[in-house]
Amino acid sequence: MAAQDFADRVTGLAALADPVRRELYLFVAAQSEPVSRDRAAEGVAVPRHTAKFHLDKLVEQGLLDTEFQRLSGRRGPGAGRPTKLYRRSGRELSVTLPERRYDLAGQLFAQAIDDSTRAGAPVLDAVHTAAAEYGRTLGTQARQALGPRPGPAQRAAAVCAVLAAHGYEPRRVDSSVILVNCPFDALARDHTDLVCGMNLALLGAVADRVGDGTLTARLDPADDRCCVVLNTP
Repeated sequence: MAAQDFADRVTGLAALADPVRRELYLFVAAQSEPVSRDRAAEGVAVPRHTAKFHLDKLVEQGLLDTEFQRLSGRRGPGAGRPTKLYRRSGRELSVTLPERRYDLAGQLFAQAIDDSTRAGAPVLDAVHTAAAEYGRTLGTQARQALGPRPGPAQRAAAVCAVLAAHGYEPRRVDSSVILVNCPFDALARDHTDLVCGMNLALLGAVADRVGDGTLTARLDPADDRCCVVLNTP
């Protein structure tokens, strides 16, 4: 996860540490329609000015959205000003330490099942294909950030940067890149061959696209780290 993304998620979640703010968020989220400040204040038994302060803080953090409606239903002159209403936003927030990316695993598995169903290919092959396609996409993004003639060290650094953003926690050790964290840890423990094969396909595609022959991915399982290691010449 990128540092700024991590900071944004932590800040967003920290906004719910205040008990009043948390109650207001849960109250708004539980309603079928957007609610006014007055209704929210009444719902959690706090003064209106207190509700206004905390609701607007939740909006600042992207946890609530707002809209304006005339609750009286009247229009035109004399209808009064629209009322500011609050509703839960579509923003999703989660922080796991160490970072886990089960959402990505689910995305790749779903893509593989769709592809396997349409083409009649074995599901495992489809998983590897979906993972490799995702890896090539990441590799292309990293490659575009490099100059026109990057050296091996620059290529390795670019791979490390993109893998760090996805939770792998890469570390340079001599001529290897060790991935200290597995973003799919719980899945890998229960479905080792499936997840390690997916990881190898994904990371191998990143290395191929960025490394241009200077990086290779291989399976090298060990406790407390990712099963894939990247090697440089």
